[in-house]
Amino acid sequence: MNHIEKLTAAIEYIEANLTERLDLDMVADAVHYSKHHLSRTFSKCLGLTLHDYLQRRQLTEAAKLLVFSKKSIIDISLLSGYESQQAFHCAFVFMYKLPPNAYRENEEFYPLQLKFEFEGSFEMLDKKEGGKWNISFATEYDIPYWMTLVRLAIDGFPHLHEDEHIKTLTDKIARKEALITKDGEIAVGILLFSRKTGSIDFMGTHPLYRQKGIPQAFLHKVFGELADAQEITTTTFREGDKADIGHRKQLKALGFAEAELMMEFGYPTQKFILPREANNE
Repeated sequence: MNHIEKLTAAIEYIEANLTERLDLDMVADAVHYSKHHLSRTFSKCLGLTLHDYLQRRQLTEAAKLLVFSKKSIIDISLLSGYESQQAFHCAFVFMYKLPPNAYRENEEFYPLQLKFEFEGSFEMLDKKEGGKWNISFATEYDIPYWMTLVRLAIDGFPHLHEDEHIKTLTDKIARKEALITKDGEIAVGILLFSRKTGSIDFMGTHPLYRQKGIPQAFLHKVFGELADAQEITTTTFREGDKADIGHRKQLKALGFAEAELMMEFGYPTQKFILPREANNE
């Protein structure tokens, strides 16, 4: 069984037991792997720990129940694997920036983390980092593949709603401001940018391909399309945000520098700037 099959088995067990108080030992025992090996494989391949994935999935399902059910908050707390409403309240506020009752009153669900589902042959997983990626402008044909990747990369985009994203994507495709790279029919990297503002509005990489140099290739392509731009900008989580699983760190590794604090859709974020010369280094 290869590492993708091992991860899939662990994820399927987690998903089947989201209402339980799971931990690494329980998942490893259930799928018959060493807990140390499972922990290393999960973190290396997916970019977050098994504990973080579990917590984010449980809180996402809790948020869904808050909006779409009439279950009490204490019942939702227990169904989310928490022993007390207080513990659930603290964890929910850390991630969603609102108490559970206020989130319910807003009647607006958005996921922290959707289930990781891996389908395909992944033939380019052995491709060396820094190799040449075939980046092209997305077309309407690519929309289903694009949205599959959006669901895998949702962890970096608070308040993303699929219907709104598809509408924006369709507009960006028409303006040639949507870039995509694939492994066969699987989208492994996607990016939306603005020629007018020089901003990156969305950049997502398949979890299994996060160490394969795709963001760097996208940035070179964007600067090529924005020939006169001396910098490009984007936004991400603020420092210390518990919902961030490494997006700030990735932007800094790509050469982005911190800029002003912002609020987007009611969510606290921070602007980052990448000078052209930093991308050429």
